Amino acid sequence: MARLRSVWLGWLPKLDYQVWLLAVGRLLSQLGSGFTLFYAPIFFVNEVGLSATAVGIGLGSQAVTGVVGRFFGGSWADGWLGRKRTLLLATVISAIAAFTLASIQTFTGLIIGSLFVGLGMGLYWPAAEALIADLTTAEERNEAYALNRLADGLGLGLGVVLGGVLIGTTGAYRALFVIDGVSFLVFFALVAQAIAEQHKPAQTHTLWQGWGVALRDRALLVFCVVNTLLTTYIVQISSTLPLYLNNFVLADLGFPPKTLSLIISGLFTWHLAATVLTQMPVAKRLNRLSRVQALRVSAGLWAIGFISIWVAGVAPRGHLGLTGLALGILALATVTYMPSATAIVVDMAPESLRGVYLAVNSQCWAIGYFVGPPLGGWALDQGAGMAHGFWLGLAASVAVAIAILQRLGQMLHRQKSSL
Repeated sequence: MARLRSVWLGWLPKLDYQVWLLAVGRLLSQLGSGFTLFYAPIFFVNEVGLSATAVGIGLGSQAVTGVVGRFFGGSWADGWLGRKRTLLLATVISAIAAFTLASIQTFTGLIIGSLFVGLGMGLYWPAAEALIADLTTAEERNEAYALNRLADGLGLGLGVVLGGVLIGTTGAYRALFVIDGVSFLVFFALVAQAIAEQHKPAQTHTLWQGWGVALRDRALLVFCVVNTLLTTYIVQISSTLPLYLNNFVLADLGFPPKTLSLIISGLFTWHLAATVLTQMPVAKRLNRLSRVQALRVSAGLWAIGFISIWVAGVAPRGHLGLTGLALGILALATVTYMPSATAIVVDMAPESLRGVYLAVNSQCWAIGYFVGPPLGGWALDQGAGMAHGFWLGLAASVAVAIAILQRLGQMLHRQKSSL
């Protein structure tokens, strides 16, 4: 055990202490998010009484304010507000969102809470990612972003475990959202006290000019197409897969609802544990590949993972072992995708426009959250045949992603050759 710990710690990079502090803050905030992420769809469908389609639409509505938040978040992070104050504003709004969702009784309440979620996350991501870019060199960024993804995954994993225990013993779903809100307030305090602003705003670009530069970058736009597809895949893990497992894969095992919640909690704990344990080793290995090559590997893993979910779904009595294997493959797909997708955008961006470029990148997540939950919810509402076939459809779409990545690689190679 000591040798294993020593080897794993050897993967940890040497980075600015503020990068580590940001990782700690993200771990705390994601701890709260883990309480709600995988249980929200089950709560809103089975406890509040909304349909899967309505929940998909409600959760997807956060994309509306997410677009607005990302637009202003990227511009403010590059401009007068700066990275730090934009990040602080995002944590306050996210706390309000969590407390709102804790009290909802209707579809309207779900929409309002989701709109706050989208706004908070929209402001958060460009500022947080740009701050990490400011604190690192190009050679460090793959591992710096991987470290923060590690913190995200570890926080989510702990949150899922504790949330599953809380639900399994008390059934108090609403308390999960309250804990989520408190975690964002703790993150606010850490950033306010321990993180220094790194960015001096450029005077050469207005709000609109910065976005004009980004939206004329053809390589960035091509990347956004494939990135939107890949983020739609990630959304399915949290928005569609828990309800699919609960209602179509594991329902015939005969367990009572609380026990079934604990089983699903265990499966997603395994998924997040695999994400945490492989994040840093995979990030170091990815340094041997170009960003585009790493994303191709991720795309292939998504296809294998989705096919494995389909196999688990149609297997007799919802085979738990196959489900666990599928979630492990999806964990590898996620850790291969995350740092490479962010780092490639920073590589493309002028230093003065990192916030805007990362906001464009973050818009892909907004679109993914807009398309993914309603699409998955609709498929589940159509019955078992469509619910199972949905995962094969996702696997087939990976061919499109790989073709776009091939095109992107050619574009970036030509750009590099012309310099």
